[in-house]
Amino acid sequence: MAERPDLVEPAWEATSDQFPEYNNHGDVLNRYWGRLTEERPDFQFHLTDGTEILARARSIPIRWDGTVEGLPSGIDGAIERGFEEEDANALCALLISVPRAQRGKGMSAQALRAMIEIGRAHDLGALIAPVRPSWKERYPLVPIERYAGWRRDDGLLFDPWMRVHERAGATVLKPEPHSLRITGSVAEWEEWTEMAFPEGGEYVFPGGLATVEIDREADAGRYWEPNVWMRHDVTRALAGRGLERGTARPRRRARLGENDEPAEDHFEREHGDADSPTRGVQPLA
Repeated sequence: MAERPDLVEPAWEATSDQFPEYNNHGDVLNRYWGRLTEERPDFQFHLTDGTEILARARSIPIRWDGTVEGLPSGIDGAIERGFEEEDANALCALLISVPRAQRGKGMSAQALRAMIEIGRAHDLGALIAPVRPSWKERYPLVPIERYAGWRRDDGLLFDPWMRVHERAGATVLKPEPHSLRITGSVAEWEEWTEMAFPEGGEYVFPGGLATVEIDREADAGRYWEPNVWMRHDVTRALAGRGLERGTARPRRRARLGENDEPAEDHFEREHGDADSPTRGVQPLA
């Protein structure tokens, strides 16, 4: 980012359709998001092929004591800590976004590896990520504490984007039910979701990972987006991963590998994973 600030707008234009409208309105996230490219440019990057945008990524160094108890309160707490506290010793992933035309080519996994490399280059001992599970929107009524533990018959994590992290060496730290807070008026939520809320109550809505609480008397909609905290050890994660050191340009590969499945980070979605959406999932109790 520091070398190519001219890519900020093209990268946004190439990926702006990859996430639901409501995700653009985080109460805490939006206070800080615009400062990332200005104040933390060394931790923002794009994967490119010439002038073509292959992926857009955002991260921030934060202070973390290495314990589960010391994790920030979701992505809101992470970005706030990154700007408001000093003595950063870990890198926190905030976003990996892949243009629609690049889906299924392993760009999300390559961007993840590039982010790990950036953490190592800055002597940050871990990459932590408040992962936005790709398929949680299919199960909005299932608590994230249960969803995060689902695994397939082959033992790998059920969720595609969590599985990309797992295959890159990450471990699950804990589910975070209150990661991203979004509030707005009833009219705003009806606009964001393109659906009506005739009365107060809890609603499932398109693209939501959980329900939104509508309070018509207070003219408010309140939503907490859940994530799952995962951790990469950047001192070990890069061995044999096939990324050119010191660059955010991916190597070309002749065929798709095991990491080349659709994925998403906090905001981004890439549907079309070849795995069955229900394979290896136990019935709900």
